[in-house]
Amino acid sequence: MTDWLQEPIAPIDEAARAGARARQAMLTKPPGSLGRLEGLAESFAGWQGQSVPVLDDIDIVVFAADHGVAARGVSAFDQAVTGQMIANFAAGGAAICVLARRHGARLSIVDLGAVAPPADGAQVIDARIRPGTADFTEQAAMQAEELAQALQAGRERVSAAAQLFIGGEMGIGNTTSAAAVLAGLTGATPGQVVGHGTGIDAAGLARKQAVVEAGLARHRTSWDGVDGSARALSILRCVGGFEIAALTGAFVAAAQAGVPVLVDGFIASVAALCAREIAPGCAQWQLFGHRSAEAGHRYLLLDILQARPLLDLDMRLGEGSGAALALAVIGDALALHAGMATFDEAGVTNRDG
Repeated sequence: MTDWLQEPIAPIDEAARAGARARQAMLTKPPGSLGRLEGLAESFAGWQGQSVPVLDDIDIVVFAADHGVAARGVSAFDQAVTGQMIANFAAGGAAICVLARRHGARLSIVDLGAVAPPADGAQVIDARIRPGTADFTEQAAMQAEELAQALQAGRERVSAAAQLFIGGEMGIGNTTSAAAVLAGLTGATPGQVVGHGTGIDAAGLARKQAVVEAGLARHRTSWDGVDGSARALSILRCVGGFEIAALTGAFVAAAQAGVPVLVDGFIASVAALCAREIAPGCAQWQLFGHRSAEAGHRYLLLDILQARPLLDLDMRLGEGSGAALALAVIGDALALHAGMATFDEAGVTNRDG
């Protein structure tokens, strides 16, 4: 059920990328004076296969699910909030809803397994696997077939027609699961990967670190000595979450379809790392929207990913919100690339004469 993860990754159009670079050199500005905006235009050219790229077809998908480990007191919020927030997404009241409307993006909400799902009639895609994962301090978070279902659910939300994909998430307890996945993948300590999440106090932080350590101690033998894709999948299954797995599946599927991914914060970046472990070519289709306030993202994960996010606003909301805020920067980069005059068009003498 997961054989599709090994399908080939789409190539980058290097000719289009070179064409964009050549155009940048002809625009009425000193070379490199637009900084990273120039590189953004070149990247999108390579992704779209045209030297003057556009961005008017954006998919934002929020994957939601609950976590059994929430019973260990790792969040400042009750588990019922997951279902309540799904309803809020469907009603258009969440931060990501506002940002999606502002940028003309399509927004979809996918329920993979909230303990208390919204009432029938909510505009939510039903991909429920079961009401939350198991408590990973007691047993594996998922069974193999459940992991496959979650990965497939992510895959199914990727449209090859989109010019950009943003994956968001919602799930009380999911920073704990993401921290455990990151520690499993990298060998980092709980102290390095665990943050304050929804706003827990010092006692809650210590409890959260202990929960992550307990989960790793229980399951580490499942992936010790295993490499590559199988190792990442084992870690996801044992200590991950349905929405983290769905994001991973979506990121792999997007790279296979030739759709760039604008990665959000801590949880989405953990999924991006999982996607790279499963299919290393995914890296060339990933762009990072912001640097989260979560310690594991800010001080560790982005370095591992060798990622330089577009924004640093001390955000830790999730939902895809930090990535969505970066859309304005990308849009302006592409507008400058397409709309500025060349030296010849403007009758301006280039520095090289």
